Amino acid sequence: MHQRVRHQGWSKPSESKSEAGALEQNPILKVSQMKKAFDVTKKTLQRAPETTPAPKKDMFRRVVRQSKFRHVFGQAVKNDQCYDDIRVSRVTWDSSFCAVNPKFVAIIIEASGGGAFLVLPLNKTGRIDKTYPTVCGHTGPVLDIDWCPHNDLVIASGSEDCTVMVWQIPENGLTSALSEPVVVLEGHSKRVGIVTWHPTARNVLLSAGCDNQIIIWNVGTGEAMINLEDMHPDVIFSACWSRNGALICTACKDKKVRVIDPRKEKIVGEKDKAHEGARPMRAIFLADGNIFTTGFSRMSERQLALWNPKSMDEPISVHEMDTSNGVLLPFYDADTNVVYLCGKGDSSIRYFEITDEAPFVHYLNTFSSKEPQRGMGYMPKRGLDVNKCEIARFYKLHERKCEPIIMTVPRKSDLFQDDLYPDTAGPDCALEAEDWFDGKNGDPILISLKNGYQPGKNRDLKVVKKNVLEGKPSTKAENTTPAHKQASPQPSIKNEGKLEELLREVKSLRDLVTLQDRRIAKLEDQVAKVAM
Repeated sequence: MHQRVRHQGWSKPSESKSEAGALEQNPILKVSQMKKAFDVTKKTLQRAPETTPAPKKDMFRRVVRQSKFRHVFGQAVKNDQCYDDIRVSRVTWDSSFCAVNPKFVAIIIEASGGGAFLVLPLNKTGRIDKTYPTVCGHTGPVLDIDWCPHNDLVIASGSEDCTVMVWQIPENGLTSALSEPVVVLEGHSKRVGIVTWHPTARNVLLSAGCDNQIIIWNVGTGEAMINLEDMHPDVIFSACWSRNGALICTACKDKKVRVIDPRKEKIVGEKDKAHEGARPMRAIFLADGNIFTTGFSRMSERQLALWNPKSMDEPISVHEMDTSNGVLLPFYDADTNVVYLCGKGDSSIRYFEITDEAPFVHYLNTFSSKEPQRGMGYMPKRGLDVNKCEIARFYKLHERKCEPIIMTVPRKSDLFQDDLYPDTAGPDCALEAEDWFDGKNGDPILISLKNGYQPGKNRDLKVVKKNVLEGKPSTKAENTTPAHKQASPQPSIKNEGKLEELLREVKSLRDLVTLQDRRIAKLEDQVAKVAM
């Protein structure tokens, strides 16, 4: 009994020990699990700065990115500094309808019986009289205008009448209607919707028409030098020169963006369906050679994209913006790498900075106003007020007025801000038209804006061979098409004949005057005798 009890007592302790062991094991497992769980949380807490908040950090860096243009703000000028009572053109064409340089603002207007545009000196603000003289040589509505970058008095215009005209504006602006262009460039069979000057070569002008062809002219001789006929199967929406003018990029209705070497007449790069939407695209070259495009997605969302022209299979970056219908017109500042997007019919200007770090296109800010814009003009850098830290100036077209909008970087110092104003492209050309057509390239000749831009006194163009911008021809279309190339000696013979005729007429008039002098002298003698 005692033994049994002992045995039981012995056995029970063993059982109790085993139970205790089991009980002890369970808590050990639980503790280890808890410890593991604790260690994991600790590890995750320790790793937290490395893993999970990394995207947050990236996001934080992306939102609060260091940039001197982060605080750029836009401000419309006061009413008395606007250009009022202007009947802005209502033609259905997606161009900017406005062109600006440091001397003048040009605005395409409604005109009965043809096409016309206003050219106003920048200081001619306030109400513009209805009788103010216009540039009115086109027989159809004007679709696009562009100031020559090398001469602030020369402007080109393209029209529905299938012609391109080049005009020379008087130094102090128009005092009477200007209907005689310096030269008429005839070569398109349908309306001309795009005109743009070469950035570095003198007198080289590109025009694109609804006949799907691009013509590059030597304005100094009035000749069509390059004709790109079979590259675009549909309407060309935009055409833009590269920084040194060696290449052009185009956006077409067939949804392709093309990079073209115009002198070799060869497509060096293209992207099909750069933007899948059917609405118009725009494509511009950036200073580093990349291409910036705006367009629409398949769902009609407005997009902007960045492309490397050497490998256009995939974009560097794509951003979707909103679902508005207006075509986005891009205006690019090559000095600061800022792109301003102005949507037709929008009431805002969005601006982005383009850098080498992802996502490459960084949103900066939006300038908003109440009135929608019909068009937009963009002032070249040399026309800005550097003392007020002004980095861009737009000329917004309303239905009946033009309103300047000034973009400013807030700075406390009154000193020249050289980080905002690196050397910019000046008015001097890098090479002549003939040199460019022979295959030479030249980068823009840069000028400093430290003391403000001072326009040169001599603004007349140099005569290269036969420069029609120097002296106005008697007829509009003299020496304008390639068909007149062979007939070039004839006008000189005609001119010689006219000169001889004029000299003969002058001689006969001189003889007549001397005869009259003698007769008057005789009459005076007779009168004197009678008086005596």
